[in-house]
Amino acid sequence: MIFSKSFEYLARAEKLIPSCSQTFSKGPNQWARGVSPHYLTRGEGAWVWDADGNKFLDYLMALGPIILGYGNKYVNDAAKNQIDEGVTFSQMHPLEVELSELLVDLIPCAEMIRFGKNGSDATTAAVRVARAYTGRDRVGSCGYHGWHDWYIGTTTRSRGVPDVVQSLSHTFPYNDLASLEKLFTDHPGEFAAIIMEPTGVEAPNDGYLEGVKKLCNQHGVVLIFDEIVNGFRMRMGGAQEYFGVIPDIACFGKAMGNGFPISAVVGHKDLMKTFDDIFFSGTFGGEAVSLAACKATIQFMLENNVVQKNWSFSRKLSSGISALIKQHQMEEEIIFLGYDVRSVLGFPQKDEYQTRLRRTYFMQECVKRGLLYFCSHIPCFSHSEEELNFTLSVLSEVMEKYADVAKNNSFEMALEGPCIEAIFRKA
Repeated sequence: MIFSKSFEYLARAEKLIPSCSQTFSKGPNQWARGVSPHYLTRGEGAWVWDADGNKFLDYLMALGPIILGYGNKYVNDAAKNQIDEGVTFSQMHPLEVELSELLVDLIPCAEMIRFGKNGSDATTAAVRVARAYTGRDRVGSCGYHGWHDWYIGTTTRSRGVPDVVQSLSHTFPYNDLASLEKLFTDHPGEFAAIIMEPTGVEAPNDGYLEGVKKLCNQHGVVLIFDEIVNGFRMRMGGAQEYFGVIPDIACFGKAMGNGFPISAVVGHKDLMKTFDDIFFSGTFGGEAVSLAACKATIQFMLENNVVQKNWSFSRKLSSGISALIKQHQMEEEIIFLGYDVRSVLGFPQKDEYQTRLRRTYFMQECVKRGLLYFCSHIPCFSHSEEELNFTLSVLSEVMEKYADVAKNNSFEMALEGPCIEAIFRKA
C-alpha cells in the first residue's frame, strides 16, 4: 500500500498541531508507523478509506461512536434535513424535549436529562451536581472518565492540575469492595460521589455492583455510572439495564449519535434539579443537528433490533478469535478479554514495553492485510458475515506469523517502524 498523502499530511501536522492529533488514541504514535494510514477520509458501513484511497475494515469505529456503521442513510438524512432547517438557534429547540422523552423511556435511572457534546462534558457535570447536592468535595473514581482536572489529576498526565484539586480525587480498583469502604472510612462524610464504569473488559464479581450501591447509600454518596462506552451497546439503557443495578446519575455519549457529537447526563429528579443551581451551560448544548441524529439513531436501533444483532455478530467474532488463539497455540501469548460487544486482545508480559512491542507487531501485520486493527473490537450493525470471514482470515495469517516471531522473541527486529507509545506514561 502507498501512504504518500497520509505521510504528507503528517509532515504538515507536525509543524502545526501538538501531538499531530486532536485525540491521543488517533495520533501517529498509537499505530504501527510506516505501514499504517494516518488520515481517513471516508467511511461506509464497517469500512474506511484513507487519504491515499486504501480500503480497510474497521473495528475501532471512531473510538466507539459508530454503532450503526459509517454513513447510515437514516441518520444522515435526519441530520441533513435538520441542517436545512437550522443548526443552532437563539432559543431552545423542540428536539431537546423529544429526545429527552425517548431517553427517559429507555434508561432505567433517567427521570431528567441534560445534554453535552462529549463524554468529559457529561462526567464533569455529573460530578459537579453531586458536589453541589451533597455539599461535599471528595470524589472516588474507577475507570477512565475524560480530560478534566478532577479526573486526569489522578493519572500520570496530571501536569497543569493544581495539587489541591488532585488531593480531592481518589481512585479505587475494580471488583474490590474493601478498597472502596476504606476510602469512606478514611474520609468519613467527605465523599460527594463515586463515579465508575459499571464494567469495562472485566466482569463484575457476583454482588460487586450491588455492594458498591449499598456502600454509597450507607454513606450518603451519589453513585454515578459512566456509561459513555456501554450505553446503547450492552443494552439500550446501558450496563445498568444489563446488570439490573441502577445508579443515581449516569453519563451517556459515544454511540448515541452514530458519530455526531452529543452526550447526556441522566438521573433521578431530585439530583438533576440541582442543575438549576450550578453552572452547566454551553452555546452548542442544544445544537439541533446532533439532537436530530441522536433521535434517528435511537429510532433506527429500536426498529432494527440493533443491540441484539450486534451481540449476535460479536459472539461469532469472539468465538472465532478464541478458536484461532487455541489453534495456533497462542494461549500463553495472546488472551481475549471483555464482553463480546466490547472486547480486546491482550499480550500479557511482565514488562510493559514487551507488551506494547507485541501489540505493535500484531497491529502492523493486520493493517498490511487491510484490517485497521487496534486490538479492540467494538462491532457495529454493519459488520456482517463478509466482515467476519475477512477478519478471521486475516487474524489466522497474523497469528501464524506471530507464532514464528515469538519463538525467537524477535519482535523488535520484525517491526517496520517504532513501537507504539503509552498514553499514560509511567511517572
